[in-house]
Amino acid sequence: MDESLSLSALSSWFVVLPDTDAATTVAAKALSYASHSLRHASGRPWLVGRWAAESVVVGVHGSTRVAVLGEHSVTPREARRAAAAAATASLTALDRHRATWAGSFHLVASSGGRVRVQGGVVDLRRVFYADATPPAPTQVSVVSDRADVLAELVGAELDECRLALELLTLGVPHPLSGSPQWRGVHALRGGHCLSLDADGRARSRRWWSPPDPDVPLAEGAGRLREVLTAAVDVRTRGRDLVTTDLGGLDSTAVCCAAARGEAEVVAYTAALHDELGDDVHWARQTVRALGSVEHHVVPAQDTALTFDGIDTLQDILDTPSMLTVDRNRRMHIVNLAAARGSGLHLTGLGGDELLAGTPARLHASIAAHPFHALRDVRGYAAKYQWPRHKVLRQLVDRRSYRAWLARVARDLTGPAAAADEPLLDWSVPPRMPPWATAEAVAAARESLLACLPDAEPRGRDHGEHRELAAMDGISQWTRHIGQMAAPLGVTVAAPYYDDRVVEACLAVRTPDRISPWRYKPLIVEATRGIVPEAVRTRGTKANATFEEETGLRRHRSRLLALCEESRLGRLGLIDVDALREWCRRSLSAETESYLLHPTVACEVWLRSREMTAAPARPLTEQER
Repeated sequence: MDESLSLSALSSWFVVLPDTDAATTVAAKALSYASHSLRHASGRPWLVGRWAAESVVVGVHGSTRVAVLGEHSVTPREARRAAAAAATASLTALDRHRATWAGSFHLVASSGGRVRVQGGVVDLRRVFYADATPPAPTQVSVVSDRADVLAELVGAELDECRLALELLTLGVPHPLSGSPQWRGVHALRGGHCLSLDADGRARSRRWWSPPDPDVPLAEGAGRLREVLTAAVDVRTRGRDLVTTDLGGLDSTAVCCAAARGEAEVVAYTAALHDELGDDVHWARQTVRALGSVEHHVVPAQDTALTFDGIDTLQDILDTPSMLTVDRNRRMHIVNLAAARGSGLHLTGLGGDELLAGTPARLHASIAAHPFHALRDVRGYAAKYQWPRHKVLRQLVDRRSYRAWLARVARDLTGPAAAADEPLLDWSVPPRMPPWATAEAVAAARESLLACLPDAEPRGRDHGEHRELAAMDGISQWTRHIGQMAAPLGVTVAAPYYDDRVVEACLAVRTPDRISPWRYKPLIVEATRGIVPEAVRTRGTKANATFEEETGLRRHRSRLLALCEESRLGRLGLIDVDALREWCRRSLSAETESYLLHPTVACEVWLRSREMTAAPARPLTEQER
């Protein structure tokens, strides 16, 4: 299956090249598609790609160059100071400067023949790397913010075994989550940086670790207020107009922070088909109190349901995305923002993982705060109707993450976790769907087992692991929305995923941040005087179960259309007849239809890459 594409079809990407002549061939290919390029002090190509000119700032000191790409307010003077520090000491000196900069960005440096590239602490600003073999026998590593760009540049082939892992019903577990779908293309983990030596060889290093959760609520709320408002200001400063989501408490905080700036703010609230959804009620109260925000309510009948348009999507994503099943619903507001003339759309994505957290933090809390932890155990068990024996079993389970991952590999075709299973383990164990072939199951199991020797949890304990792994997953959704919105000229910004915001939240004491008795207490306290009082203490959150169930019935024909000439079927990864039969059934949104999401994501991803494949090169006279 041809997975090639023309890099000219992508509106935003960059490639970082080592400072060596061995990269000449791949540099020439990248330059032929690029709209911008920067050079090492040697004159060789360094940073090549397509980006908005205002999103990049460069600082130069002698032979050292520092580039910041993304959503930030770094000035050329600050970039020069960072370059001077790197030239005087080493590239690791950049860590001190980065720690003071607000926003979300990639940091790229070149000094003395060496190169450093880093993204963020979660998987929003991703870094991929691959070896390119030039005509000479020397291999060099090339780096990019998109996996498909690297695959095209180095001629990497689709890895069907890796794609089989994407069929897992609850997503691919760490450390394989978000891995590229091409052989020889690798992903850098969040909180790590990549160095290229003078010969172009790559080496990764951890530069970030989560803070200890020891900050009291009042102090933590003050810090969150400071960094969140700065994160919003970085995006809105200098703009005449910005648009925002205005739905739950998290997006409300972002919208209200934006309203304090000079830009005109236009907010959108999507009404739900479910009559119990109360986002519109709270949004209207917010707008009434602010008095300066233009507000639009998108009627439920104008909002796409789950599975809408899945057989015609053509977004060029560099990995399959479970966001695909809700693509048209989530992109509707972004389309409205583009039509309104907005170049920036703010979202509250990321708030749930940071502010609501996970009950799995109770593992560590029992030792540090036993009285509060036991009280919260009872609270969560009552709130979610967890059987006490299951709660106790998970709390006393001290098996390692590696042991948990080994059980996942063993039980890929076992029954799914029960609906009343507590959320205190390393994660809910994913399963292969019933239509996965034996070959797909074997390939997924082989991938999981192969990573076991080096598998470590994302965090230091169950709770920290679950939160960071969830942030990695949802931040990739946000990244995919950004890839979908880029052709519209809209930047989708998620301030909750900024490094400084993540750090501020994770530093707060667990009993103060995560509680069955209060809804998101940290953001409630942090937004005093920013969010209107009548809205600030809201304790409800809408869900889209109705949209899922109705969408399944209304768009069943689109699901069945994906079964025809299935690309996953051609690859031998699914039993198409079994999938078709499942799609014809009446399915529960809570326990059954979600199993379809990863499969739909993979099928749509394969098809969309065919539709955007590079046109065939015309034959030369000699070839004729």
